[in-house]
Amino acid sequence: MNEPEVLISEFSYNEQVLEELQEIDPTTSKGKLVRRYPTVYVVKDKGKARSYSVYVGETNNIVHRTSQHLHDDPKKRDDWKKLSHSRTANMYVIANKHFNKSLTLDIENRLMLYLGSVENVNALYNRRTNSQDQYYPVEEADHIFKQIWNKLHYRDAKLFPAMDLLKDLAIFKASPFHKLTEEQLDAKNLILDRVARAVPHNQLGQLILVEGEAGAGKTVLLSSLFYDLCDPEAKIDARLLVNHDQQLKVYKNVATKLGLGEAKVSKPTIFINSEKEEDKQVDVILVDEGHLLWTQGKQAYKGKNQLRDLQKRAKVVILVFDPNQIVRTQQVLTHSQIAELEDEAKRERNLIKLTHQMRIDASQATVNWIDDFGKGHVINPLPVDDKYEIQIFDSPQKLEAAVKAKNSEDIESHYANGISRIIATFDWKFSSASKPKDDPYWMVRDEEFNWELPWNEQIKPKHRSVNYKKLSWAEQVDTIGEVGSIYTVQGSDLNYAGLIIGPSVGFENGKVIFYPEKHANKDAVQNRTLADGSKKNFAKELIQNELNVLLTRGVHGLYIYAVDKNLRQKLLEVAKERKTFK
Repeated sequence: MNEPEVLISEFSYNEQVLEELQEIDPTTSKGKLVRRYPTVYVVKDKGKARSYSVYVGETNNIVHRTSQHLHDDPKKRDDWKKLSHSRTANMYVIANKHFNKSLTLDIENRLMLYLGSVENVNALYNRRTNSQDQYYPVEEADHIFKQIWNKLHYRDAKLFPAMDLLKDLAIFKASPFHKLTEEQLDAKNLILDRVARAVPHNQLGQLILVEGEAGAGKTVLLSSLFYDLCDPEAKIDARLLVNHDQQLKVYKNVATKLGLGEAKVSKPTIFINSEKEEDKQVDVILVDEGHLLWTQGKQAYKGKNQLRDLQKRAKVVILVFDPNQIVRTQQVLTHSQIAELEDEAKRERNLIKLTHQMRIDASQATVNWIDDFGKGHVINPLPVDDKYEIQIFDSPQKLEAAVKAKNSEDIESHYANGISRIIATFDWKFSSASKPKDDPYWMVRDEEFNWELPWNEQIKPKHRSVNYKKLSWAEQVDTIGEVGSIYTVQGSDLNYAGLIIGPSVGFENGKVIFYPEKHANKDAVQNRTLADGSKKNFAKELIQNELNVLLTRGVHGLYIYAVDKNLRQKLLEVAKERKTFK
């Protein structure tokens, strides 16, 4: 690498910083970089309990921009008023010989991405994203950013922890500051255009449908949209809804850190019950995991279709949707109802499809193998793949040992590749409202091998210093000692997923088959009353969807143990006969 060295200068953030900046001689080599080149800067204020408030910026004139922050911004913004009155605020000014406007905007955006994921940062004051496309010298950006972060880490490891510790946090993956792919960017621009056209008018219920399979980048797109729509200058009343406890934690954490307002993030039922359609409507509702919306009444939700109720309460509803991830009868849409939704979006040119696989870091042959297993009911020869590891185990003990070994590697590498956990199909009893009679926990149990583990977030945390309310199931340290289900990992990434396929999935006559009578989730196996009053059972489709979701959790690897002996034998056979696909 021939990139020039990064220069970082630190100042107390007060009136004196202007004098110190002006005293820097712009004719010296270092002074020229600070005074006459574009720079990136970070203003930080360390509060109580080791928490930080942070602002990241870039400028072509650091003296002028600092003066604006000290003298003008406090008159308009409370966050800058707090910083200007603080006695503990500091400022880092970052310079580099290759900095130009595009590169500094890119570095600024990356700093926002990482700092927004730091546990000790309770507020990130930035109000805009600056993701850059192609520019010169984009090929140097990664190396320069690593230099910057490592130097800042040396100065303040609490605020700038090791990069690898942050990359696999759920809040990092849901950050609005990720650089979008061309496909995501096109989708975002189209959606923002539709919103801009709709908001000035009083017509309700425009549907924008964003379809994509697991790992297609739907969450990052939605988070980026939500952040932009919540910009105070946009003057748009936007809400983000998700019917999934783990994802709800993540989004609330993002909203709190970025000052978007935690109240703007909730579950659909809570929003519907609190906003009567005749009383108030909002401008935009964004729905992540839209396939988890109720399509019939359930518990606190007394309506018939949550999507239709949301459309009565917003000018635009942006629905992120994957029919292959519907896992409960209360969420079921028939093929004709899905086609109706797509036609509704198509009429307004509002149907968007994300097609790029962004989760599984594997060859296309491996992706196809997983697809064929999860959706095609066939088990083909396992491909050889240098990037992605699939292993089949002949006992749950061996799978557990392998996942725990991976987890130890994860910890030693500061989670450079993510977090590894054991997950399973919902084939064992569980109730959050009661405890089993003869066991301390509800257990995943394989009697053939005399093996068992608790499951579904039952183990009480040992580390009281950690705020577990903000962490997803996989991020909690103690969950390495239990098994996760569809309800704890849907929407999440794992480094290696150790999947126990329970007795509801078998193999007969060359096909993967499903046994609803062996499935323990009554929400998946009970009959569904359709609009015409008839009853239909969707259990086999829903168990298939569950299997598909679980098979696609691992970013770098998938370990499998099957309880059904026929399925286990078939998987072990194809593992022994791996083939190289060109």
